Amino acid sequence: MSSTQQSSTTPRTHATASVAAILAESAARYPDDVAVIVGDRRTTYAELWSQTLAYAGALRARGVQEGDRVAMLVPNVEDFPRVYYATLALGAVAVPVHALLKRREIEYVLRDSGATLLVCAAPLLAEGAAGADLAGVDVVTVLAPDEAETGRDRLEDLAQQAQPLRTYEPRDPFDTATILYTSGTTGKPKGAEGSHFALLEQVNTNLMTTFDMHRGDVLLGALPLFHTFGQTCTMNTGFRVGATIVMLPKFDGDSALAAMVEHGCGVFMGVPTMYMALLDAATRSDARPSLRYAISGGASLPLAVLERFQQVYDAPIHEGYGLTETSPVATFNHVGTPPRPGTIGTPVWGVDVEIADPEVPDRIALLPHGEIGELVIRGHNLMNGYLDRPEDTSAAIVDGWFRTGDLGTKDDDGYLTIVDRTKDMIIRNGYNVYPRQVEEVLATHPDVAMAAVFGVPHEVHGQEIEAAVVLRADGTATPQELIDFVAAEIAAYKYPRAVHVLDALPLGPSGKVLKRELVDRFGAAG
Repeated sequence: MSSTQQSSTTPRTHATASVAAILAESAARYPDDVAVIVGDRRTTYAELWSQTLAYAGALRARGVQEGDRVAMLVPNVEDFPRVYYATLALGAVAVPVHALLKRREIEYVLRDSGATLLVCAAPLLAEGAAGADLAGVDVVTVLAPDEAETGRDRLEDLAQQAQPLRTYEPRDPFDTATILYTSGTTGKPKGAEGSHFALLEQVNTNLMTTFDMHRGDVLLGALPLFHTFGQTCTMNTGFRVGATIVMLPKFDGDSALAAMVEHGCGVFMGVPTMYMALLDAATRSDARPSLRYAISGGASLPLAVLERFQQVYDAPIHEGYGLTETSPVATFNHVGTPPRPGTIGTPVWGVDVEIADPEVPDRIALLPHGEIGELVIRGHNLMNGYLDRPEDTSAAIVDGWFRTGDLGTKDDDGYLTIVDRTKDMIIRNGYNVYPRQVEEVLATHPDVAMAAVFGVPHEVHGQEIEAAVVLRADGTATPQELIDFVAAEIAAYKYPRAVHVLDALPLGPSGKVLKRELVDRFGAAG
């Protein structure tokens, strides 16, 4: 039995909470402030909440009840928050689906989550509707032109016919609000259940002591909203404080730069590949936004990229760290404290982050400061668990600590530094090689725009170190030059023996480099 079913029949407390309150409260407090900009469309908080209540009424008329799971396959446009908060306002559970998934992958998410309905953007119907048909799940569309014949009901039409919801339904604070699927780098993706309490406390902690964000700020909403970073840090946190979110349905550096300049964005949030794309775009345009503040997460930002961005865009970058299972932010270079480049900062308010021995799986054995080990996290930000996977949940949460699978260190000041993913670490001739260290060196080469280092199987050495790089537009460096460049900077057992120059690195939906694809491609070739 899932935690949603348990808590709906046996409430733990008389307290109630709802993530839908984020939009409802801001609509009441700042009704005429602009909540969302998409292209030339501007939607106020009052309008967005009114539209959300209409969508909720339509979903209710379609049969959605408290505790039901509603899957949503929607890009970064106004319909994402409308569907998301409408689902939550009904007391149902939002299941955002990665926009790049194919039909069999969508079928898996729908079946595994127990979704009763898929709300699918018309441009994504080819795979979305096919996946829903395979899973036997009902489909309604958004964004379909009036004249389009999709064979599916339009949620916009249903909303005009239905009685809108009056307000949101209260929930037990620990009811599941969202089910977000992990990337599935090992085995099938798992659905992480985020509670209303964890998501609300995350937002409030972000605003109180973590981020520098205020009412009236204009944020670039380029991170995919189906992913925890964009959903919690941009959308939920932005709406909670009364900011304006400029949504980009599809990210590229040139359009992101143009949108930030046009709308006067003061805050940017992104993953490292987005920072690299903005640096590339800056070589083609002299226009610059008046950025006050930039937030980086999702993966480690190479120091060379951080320094170059701060020079080109004249804004400090504050790095943080988190995971889907931690709602997501666990550590950050907090507001009010100069950031320490290269670190992921210190734990956020009410959260403990320590370093544990990764070789002790059945208990948490903490290590002294300075030693490399596995980051473990406990606090108000932990998920309820993995949906219907008690064994996976028990393996991930030990003694109340979530085991992240990331390797890092903690210094005497409490600052944490990520070394690498445990699964990405390369063991060559018995020596541990951390790809991030090699990537940091490659990033300092003037011709390199992006770099990823990975290990491929090798009969003699166990694993061999290879790198894939994307050169800048005017870059001319050869693979051997790059090998020699790195070899001159680090120990002999660490430098890559092969460098592959590519037009682009394989990226996941959230902008992370998919190293397993590089391993599959070049490991097989080797």
